[in-house]
Amino acid sequence: MKAESSLAKLIGRCSRAVAVGDGAKLRVISLDDSRALAVRSSITPLEVEIACLENDVVPMRYLRNIGTSGIEGQLRLLRSTVAVCGAGGLGGSVIELLARQGIGHLVIIDNGRFVENNLNRQIMSDEDVLRQSKVKVAAQRVRRINSAIKVTKYSTYIDSSSVDGLLTGCDVVVDALDSLTSRMVVESSCRKLGLPFVHGAIAGYCGQVMTVLPGDKGLAAIYGPGCDLRGVEAVTGNPSATPAAIAAWEVLEVVKLITGTGELVRNRLLFVDFADGSLESIPLGQEDK
Repeated sequence: MKAESSLAKLIGRCSRAVAVGDGAKLRVISLDDSRALAVRSSITPLEVEIACLENDVVPMRYLRNIGTSGIEGQLRLLRSTVAVCGAGGLGGSVIELLARQGIGHLVIIDNGRFVENNLNRQIMSDEDVLRQSKVKVAAQRVRRINSAIKVTKYSTYIDSSSVDGLLTGCDVVVDALDSLTSRMVVESSCRKLGLPFVHGAIAGYCGQVMTVLPGDKGLAAIYGPGCDLRGVEAVTGNPSATPAAIAAWEVLEVVKLITGTGELVRNRLLFVDFADGSLESIPLGQEDK
């Protein structure tokens, strides 16, 4: 549906054409102009950005997204809700990248506070936020990156009694946890709620990624049923780049899920060893019938 005609006219007046290569042009709108339109029209900045895209005008911040996602894909991103379970090494980078990509609503779940040993790898941490709530700091960071998007934060532990309520209403769930027990709980909830589950894990120079849709074999195909283990990264540690690299891969899976582009890492485990530069795609079998 097109935006209301009065707003559409204002968007048209504020937009301008820019070249995007091969002689093609797109109409764009600046951050200042889109925020001014939100005030003038008494709607949220997110609603303005959606209205712009509905009228084929691209908010300038998303211009470099359009070549891969397209205008319709960016609309889907802005209309989506993504939950990130964990706001540490993996989760902090996932949250940062999803905010820059333009996910309209981020749900951030973590009951932890930043401590000194987080500083080597957790992108949301710095010396000034030690002992502060991870979800609070992450929400503040998101607002500085992209003030248009909505953030819901839960400073709570994920368990079987709370998880369904935390994830209801989401479109995609991202695993950025360090406990296999918690991962299994989240994956089980995603199956119940019919949600895609993007798994990522790290250990030293190694990391792994896969996307699990309801009905896929998922974590049980990797770890077996009934596992109750803490992630091995608690023992092996991590160079600062390992969680950033795996988080980036998880974010791309989220983007592909929402926009319908590319091929998912599904029914297989993508395992990377940065120590020797190897990458394996390990088949896990097809979904259950």
